Amino acid sequence: MPNDHAAASPGAVFHADLNDLVGSIPSDAIVSRQVLNTPHVKVTLFGFAPGQELSEHTASKPAVIQVLAGEGTFGLGDQVTSVGPGSWAHMDANLPHTVTATSTLVLLLTMFKGATPG
Repeated sequence: MPNDHAAASPGAVFHADLNDLVGSIPSDAIVSRQVLNTPHVKVTLFGFAPGQELSEHTASKPAVIQVLAGEGTFGLGDQVTSVGPGSWAHMDANLPHTVTATSTLVLLLTMFKGATPG
């Protein structure tokens, strides 16, 4: 198989499997891997061991979270929602949010750096 993170062409980045990119997740940890960082967007891959969580926090920029594998919950403002593969959420800047893994959970976070807080 070709190199899974080789540029597909000038100006492009390709990953054949983001689940492989996250690698091994220790049983008591959250791991992160930078996928892309440009002046306009930052994409980070997160892997959560079962039971791990990010407590309530905010981000100064709008973001999208997509679940690639596993199950858990997202707290978005006052609402807590069960999530699994294919779940997707957009968050306005400064929205309080949480993430909790009920199984090994792999997320893709896209932050829009060029956007202004709403």
